Amino acid sequence: MKNGIIRFAALYVFNVAVLLLIGLLSAGVSVGFHALWAAVVLTLAALFVKPLLTGAFRTAAAKSASDRTKAGEKVVQYVLVYLVELIIWAAVVWLSGVRASGFWSYALPPLFLLFGWMIYDRVDDKLRAKAGELYDAVQGRVSGRKTTAASASSAAPATAEARQELQDGLTPEQRRMLDELG
Repeated sequence: MKNGIIRFAALYVFNVAVLLLIGLLSAGVSVGFHALWAAVVLTLAALFVKPLLTGAFRTAAAKSASDRTKAGEKVVQYVLVYLVELIIWAAVVWLSGVRASGFWSYALPPLFLLFGWMIYDRVDDKLRAKAGELYDAVQGRVSGRKTTAASASSAAPATAEARQELQDGLTPEQRRMLDELG
């Protein structure tokens, strides 16, 4: 459950930022404070709807894949990704207070979402690690126990060995052999 909460929270924060950027970069899109609710819709869609739509479209496209060239197959894959993003953007506009008016208000934001999620994939691991630390700190405060670096290192002796190896560059075996020599 912790991983699900962390994943949702990290993606939510990132989606708020992406939605605010879409509001700034697209003239026909009005986001404002609706970004907070729209990010919930967008995050749920990214976690649950996007994999389903992607799978369904890929299955449908795979039936005729043998009829296409390699370049044609890449074009079909890109179009399918764009269609998934377009459907998700339409759901965000429909289910939240975000307003889009005009053709370009529906055509460009899916591209911004795509680029935003590409960036998110790059920083996902670091963001989840930081969110996990915050989650553990809050969990520790709520339950009344404190988590510190000292308690974390005493809980995992392998971590202490790894830190010592980083300091001198020697494994425990190499350190023992060096001690026997001198």
